[in-house]
Amino acid sequence: MHMSFGSEFVGAEFQSTVSHPSLGRDLQFDGSVPSLLHSLHELDSSVLSLAANDTYIFSGSQNEHILVWDKRTFQLKTTLRGHTGSVLALVYAEDKNWLFSSSGDCTIRVWCTKTLRPVYIIDPFYESGAGDLFSLAWSPTLQTIYVGCQNTCLQWLDLSNLPTEFPSLCSESSLKSASSISSLPDSGASTPNTTGLRKAHKFFDSYPLHERRPADIFANNGLTSSSSQCQDNVPRLVIPAANSIESVHYGYIYCMSILDEGEAGVRLATGSGDETVKVWSCTKNGPKLEHNFSCSYGAVLSLVIQGDTIYGGCQDGHVKVLDLETNSLVRTILVQEGVDILSLSLIDSELYTCSANGQVQCFNGSFDCTASWHAHDGIVLSSIISNDGGRRPALVTGGNDGRIKVWDIVLPVPRFRDTSKSVLPKTGPSVAQDTLTHALSKFVSIPSVSSGTSHREDCRQAAIWLKKCLQQLGAHTQLLPTSEGVQGKNPLVLGTFTGNQTNPALVKRPRLLFYGHYDVIPAPSRGWDSDPFVLDGRNGYLYGRGINDDKGPILAVAFAVAELLYRRALGVDVVFLIEGEEECGSAGFEDAVQKYKDQVGHIDGILVSNSTWISEDSPCITYGLRGVIHCSLEITSNFPDLHSGIDGGGVREPMLDMVNVLATLTNSRQVVQIPGFYDHVRPQTEAEKELYQRLSLVTHKSASALSSRWCEPSLTVHNVEISGPRNATVIPGTVKSQVSVRIVPDQDLNTIADSLCQFLRKSFEELQSPNKLQVQIVNTADWWIGQLDDPWFVALESAIREEWGVEPLRIREGGSIPSVPFLEKVFKCHALHLPMGQSLDRAHLPNERMSLANLQRGKEVIARFLSKLASMHSDA
Repeated sequence: MHMSFGSEFVGAEFQSTVSHPSLGRDLQFDGSVPSLLHSLHELDSSVLSLAANDTYIFSGSQNEHILVWDKRTFQLKTTLRGHTGSVLALVYAEDKNWLFSSSGDCTIRVWCTKTLRPVYIIDPFYESGAGDLFSLAWSPTLQTIYVGCQNTCLQWLDLSNLPTEFPSLCSESSLKSASSISSLPDSGASTPNTTGLRKAHKFFDSYPLHERRPADIFANNGLTSSSSQCQDNVPRLVIPAANSIESVHYGYIYCMSILDEGEAGVRLATGSGDETVKVWSCTKNGPKLEHNFSCSYGAVLSLVIQGDTIYGGCQDGHVKVLDLETNSLVRTILVQEGVDILSLSLIDSELYTCSANGQVQCFNGSFDCTASWHAHDGIVLSSIISNDGGRRPALVTGGNDGRIKVWDIVLPVPRFRDTSKSVLPKTGPSVAQDTLTHALSKFVSIPSVSSGTSHREDCRQAAIWLKKCLQQLGAHTQLLPTSEGVQGKNPLVLGTFTGNQTNPALVKRPRLLFYGHYDVIPAPSRGWDSDPFVLDGRNGYLYGRGINDDKGPILAVAFAVAELLYRRALGVDVVFLIEGEEECGSAGFEDAVQKYKDQVGHIDGILVSNSTWISEDSPCITYGLRGVIHCSLEITSNFPDLHSGIDGGGVREPMLDMVNVLATLTNSRQVVQIPGFYDHVRPQTEAEKELYQRLSLVTHKSASALSSRWCEPSLTVHNVEISGPRNATVIPGTVKSQVSVRIVPDQDLNTIADSLCQFLRKSFEELQSPNKLQVQIVNTADWWIGQLDDPWFVALESAIREEWGVEPLRIREGGSIPSVPFLEKVFKCHALHLPMGQSLDRAHLPNERMSLANLQRGKEVIARFLSKLASMHSDA
């Protein structure tokens, strides 16, 4: 059985000998360690639990007492006596002005925080022997206290039918017995037993063997006569058998945390010595298991929940970051190897970890350590966030050194994240422009940069925000993980708007899939005229990273759908499928779509909005994309980096081999030399030639330049990297290069990729070099051509014409969007591509922008298009 939090746990023998923290990233700076405001010490006893309200700090000790400290003066106000075992958990119920305490004496006590007097004693269901009561959680919505027990059972008690204030003053003149509340209304099996005392347990209520006395409930009370009188007269409640679930874990239930979102629901997380965290959906009928997270790093000793994220502190020094939306592990924070994390506290985006070696560390929203300090001489057993007597938030810690310490923490700068249920103004979609701009400002403020790990959590928060936004606009939403058991892949956002339909038996609504991405590329501040992650409006344009690619178009489409739904004019189903890895290769996207294809459902057409017009003034519709093949090369020798003055001329240099191999890819006229490379390139039609001539007048670029960018293949050498220092005396032992090939209709992706690899190997073999070559295809995307005669394409073109009053230009793009041809194949339907931005909107560059006019009119184009689809289908 895993170790208990009783007296044996807090002994010095459990202190770690590891003295220095092991951190992935340490970003501490001068002055980042909080200053100590005050130290509290009254009893030579471990501080096992803490709670606070606006007036007091409550500390539960190993020696059975609860000390009450005045937050303004930091002086001891009083001591709450009654428990006969270590006070293992404290929970403050603000709505009731109650303090709950649980103990090793197998009771829960309820105290009034105004009068500092006992209100109730709660006994757990005892038939199975609850043992030490390690953890508590209170739900204001359900008016229910949840109890985690040593015997691995989860118990709860609904207190909604009990008086909030019970006048038990521990004096003969004011005492009321338990029988005085026996007339409470009966609410079924979950009603607490108040008509008498609980039955004695033969183990937990036993006397020492030499006394040879039968067990009774007062066997271990150890009270004085006055306190015994108080216990005898405080109303006593018993948790009924129906309110106990046995063996919910295979270890002690060390910790609990609750997410109470009111009408949106109540969730309870329990952590155990069996190395798992379980999530429960709670109602008046009791908790129901939703998910079981396996942490695999020792007992889970502490838990906190914020929004859709659970943080679990483990026995071996790891914090597991768990996502409630996708039921997946999103990060492991290594605090210190092998050192137990006994308490966690969270304020906004900053997580404080309290460890068995006396250390407290602070991690920011990107999970980087920003502060680390020695807080106690021994084990840090408990912590809470509280305000320091009405000034600003403070961190309160308790240790087995008998000290309670109050630390002056700096309130973190408010982050982008909005953990509230509502992410949009309550005015709804009827005030479209203001609400759209407001939503876009929130969306852009999230730095969801997918390339690299420092913004991994930001990407997840962007997905959570978008899910809530779509939900508030009227969609049924969920997050879908893109990788099972692998950290670092950003989830998909799936949102389905169901169209209005008066007679489902007569009409089957068409279903449109809208694809986009919430991730963005990095935005270094150099070159920007404003903060890239703060939406800035200037001269009719909105500036910010992602405003054009692809956050602006996503919300424009979402608001168009929401307005139609609001007016009961949405005649199609619109399914949003938004990924978070597009800017770095869409890792995991294809596998996730295949896995969740049934949840997406049948799709009749695909819409994309992820590019710009060819000019500033002419609206466009995109009907073609080139494909791409990314290839990496590496040439290595059997020697390390060498000095050119010593070894130059005596070895075969990898750099010269790389230069020679790359030179064989094209000739002096930039014609690709791979055999058969141009054999299947689709020839231009006369109509296309005429189109390019018209476009050249608009763009002031030659028709041949447009043709070569859009419908001719190309090859690019991107970089050459070397091992060792970059100076003029080193012969690198390893040289790497990145090459890409853009392909067009009707080139076969796999054939071209194989031919490229074979050609590179052959070119290297002809050098007869002793060095070694490795060639690898990194990622690929197929080409795409839209169906110009498709009725949906015609409808979209018509919607653009009606909104802008001009004929849209048909254009192609030289770039690639891997997901478009893939989605066509998976759902067996055609895709459409509507660009919303103008040619100078600088996607991927500093000062990325989109005009308010294009954003609004792009939304109107979508609304017209959806109405046309509904009309077409109705006519059919």
